[in-house]
Amino acid sequence: MRRSVFGRSGRSPSGQGPFGWRRVGRFTDFVVALGLLGFIALAGAVLQFRLGPARSLSGPAQAIDGDSIRLLGEELRLEGLDAPEYRQICHDEAGRGVACGQQARRALQGMLAQGQTRCEIGKSDRYGRGLARCWQGADEINAWLVREGHAVAYGGYAAEEAQARAARRGLWALSFERPEAWRRAHPR
Repeated sequence: MRRSVFGRSGRSPSGQGPFGWRRVGRFTDFVVALGLLGFIALAGAVLQFRLGPARSLSGPAQAIDGDSIRLLGEELRLEGLDAPEYRQICHDEAGRGVACGQQARRALQGMLAQGQTRCEIGKSDRYGRGLARCWQGADEINAWLVREGHAVAYGGYAAEEAQARAARRGLWALSFERPEAWRRAHPR
């Protein structure tokens, strides 16, 4: 019968483990394993915090501005688009001022007034508002706002923006500054 190089303790006479690792003891192994599990749990918690929980809300909603709503007492930012700021003024072909920010809010409020709004909320923006994709029945509100020219694409909805631009709907019939540039030029 052949004898193992490792004795009863699982260690070689030199104190080396199976891969040449130095064995330090079961307690130390336990502490290291516990530390690794703790690190994995902490990394998961940080990732969950950064991404935010995916959840749904449904109920009556009100427009705050052209790309933000209040649903069941929670303020949500519509994801993938950027609407003119409420105080933003655009200009028609004759050079007359048009309150395009107020028009965007009215369009969103008109859509929300049709009934129950359902939103899927993912992560949060830098102000702590949930970023949401919302529906009114079968119509996705985010895509509709961009397609009708009440908002520009902002990380999504490029095809809808191209449709609005080609048809010269909403903002695309006006001379306007992109909402992001307008905010930089008009800080609160």
